Amino acid sequence: MRQETEELAEIRRAVRSLCDDFPGEYWRAKDSAREYPGEFVDALTRAGFLAALIPADFGGSGLSLDAACVIMEEIQASGCNGGAAHAQMYIMNTLLRYGSAAQKSEYLPKIANGELRLQAFGVSEPTSGTDTLSLKTRAVQDGDEYVINGQKIWTSRAEHSDLMLLLARTTPREQVEKKTEGLSMFLVEMQEVVGNGMEIKPIRTMMNHSSCEVFFDDMRIPASALVGEEGKGFRYILSGMNAERILIAAECIGDAKWFIDQAKSYAGDRTVFSRPIGQNQGIQFPIAREKTVRSPA
Repeated sequence: MRQETEELAEIRRAVRSLCDDFPGEYWRAKDSAREYPGEFVDALTRAGFLAALIPADFGGSGLSLDAACVIMEEIQASGCNGGAAHAQMYIMNTLLRYGSAAQKSEYLPKIANGELRLQAFGVSEPTSGTDTLSLKTRAVQDGDEYVINGQKIWTSRAEHSDLMLLLARTTPREQVEKKTEGLSMFLVEMQEVVGNGMEIKPIRTMMNHSSCEVFFDDMRIPASALVGEEGKGFRYILSGMNAERILIAAECIGDAKWFIDQAKSYAGDRTVFSRPIGQNQGIQFPIAREKTVRSPA
């Protein structure tokens, strides 16, 4: 494994320091009340961590994907929950790569400084699940607007986002040459349409991911909300998934580090037959093996 650079090590220390202000008690209270950790997300924003992949020209940190992975890994390794904000890290990539110059200059600086939150990603639907090509939400152009009807499900953080990236069908499936065509991406200013064509209904789940159903009933958005070319939205999603999967993999590594630390601590504190259970090889070996696998060279 390659040696981590001093820059990445410094980012890791900075994230750890920020996370120290949000101990387990904070997260347990949020989960018990099923509340969004807005204070934590605001702190990440002020520190520039959620703008890691936004270029400096747009007010972001202009960091590499390696740096973004370190940020998300260390959040999880510290016992915090990056899932409350990680979508902004990879959703933003679609806007950065395929958005118009006007869209990027309008939204990216506001996302970077925290004025706007881009946390919601409207893709999955009740009848299509992960079969994205079968989604039924329709967007029909009407002059200088699109009229959208349909439904999304498992749209996390919809109640806590100002912007949503929305995937909708602009050309009926039977009218396209390739089944991957005819889907388009839109950047929706949610505060303009909630209660005016958009309805958000929270879904109560076992784990508090702030998941929602979102309904669109003749919701009108300006034609300028289209991201990139009409009909190319599925390709845009696939290209964005590369960063998403890498970042979430980094979070999983952070989770593993946290669990190892918790296991080590418990093994040292838990006493059975007048001795810590960590003195038993059956406890030592699995923890040592995982620690070796997860630790950088």
